[in-house]
Amino acid sequence: MAPGPPPTAAEAYRPNRYVSLPAELDPSSYDLSPEKRRAEAERLAIRARLKRQYQLQLNNPKPPAVIEDPALLRWAHARTHNVYPTFRPTPKTSFLGAVYALGPLLLWAAAFKYERDRREKLIQEGKYERPFSMF
Repeated sequence: MAPGPPPTAAEAYRPNRYVSLPAELDPSSYDLSPEKRRAEAERLAIRARLKRQYQLQLNNPKPPAVIEDPALLRWAHARTHNVYPTFRPTPKTSFLGAVYALGPLLLWAAAFKYERDRREKLIQEGKYERPFSMF
């Protein structure tokens, strides 16, 4: 009777006593639920379709002027037009927005006012030498 097929690399892998088992090969980290496998299969199918579309454009004998990567277009669209999942207006973000928007303006206004008041005080005391200017 013929022996079965040889074991795959993952099956033949035995951890080294000096190195821990990689997370990809650790059976306790697998999530074998059907929903997760179905979602992963759908993601892989979408990626495969997008890759095939890009490869067809790339290997076209009469290529268009601009070859668009559909995966990159989808990513850019999701990044720019679907901002809500990545940003939520909270009190902290509102405060930081106000600090970054109004903070520099208030800082410069205070610096100019301080300099103007200091110069005015020196002028009134007669200690300020005004530079000669023709304009």
